[in-house]
Amino acid sequence: MTDTPALKVESVSVELGGRLALHDVDLAVHTGELVGLIGPNGAGKTTLLRTILGLLPPHGGVIRLDGQPAERRRGTIGYVPQRHEFAWDFPLSVEKAVLTGRTHKVGWLRRPGRADREAVLEALERVAMTDLRSRPIGELSGGQRQRVLVARALALRPTLLLLDEPFTGLDVPTQELLTSLFRQLQREDKALLMTTHDLPAAADMAGRLCLLNKTVIADGPPETLRDPAVWLRAFGVTKSDQLLTSLAVTR
Repeated sequence: MTDTPALKVESVSVELGGRLALHDVDLAVHTGELVGLIGPNGAGKTTLLRTILGLLPPHGGVIRLDGQPAERRRGTIGYVPQRHEFAWDFPLSVEKAVLTGRTHKVGWLRRPGRADREAVLEALERVAMTDLRSRPIGELSGGQRQRVLVARALALRPTLLLLDEPFTGLDVPTQELLTSLFRQLQREDKALLMTTHDLPAAADMAGRLCLLNKTVIADGPPETLRDPAVWLRAFGVTKSDQLLTSLAVTR
């Protein structure tokens, strides 16, 4: 882990429709670290990811990647959106869908070269989809579609990976494959920021949890976030709530 974070979010605020969707958000993710971004529906988790990606302009604050202004380094971010956000009815093969993850490097008017094809094949191998590379994406199962989205992000060979609810609705083998892959990426000094509603899984995988509800409520290792007041502020739950109990039983 280096002193300079792979991602540094400083005092970031975002307006949507004339209201503050996020305010004064501070967050850092270092290389070799997986941070779980936790919060209720409407807390601003996906909004924060989209702001980091440059898809939404911050109303205030600064985002830095590897110590540089984000706009100079966004080509180093791999993004795994929620499955429903991808156009699965588009007539693409698995391999070509993964290749779209290289658009930022290839450009819109250039043909992909050897390095692009090698990156795609490497990404497909990492998610165990090489044998299905010619299959139309519309014929894939939910778990296979999730693996395509992860491969698409990895094809960019990113230093930072943003994961938006990557385990939702997955079969157990795919969950296990992706869990193993994300841990391997940490060992390769990638930085990962993952939103999830699965608190036990986040507590098991993430070295840190960041509780978000419009702003950062708490940030630290899972075992340090036992104060019921923290969960009340973030989720509106009490000490006896199953949400807090589920965290306790994972420790």
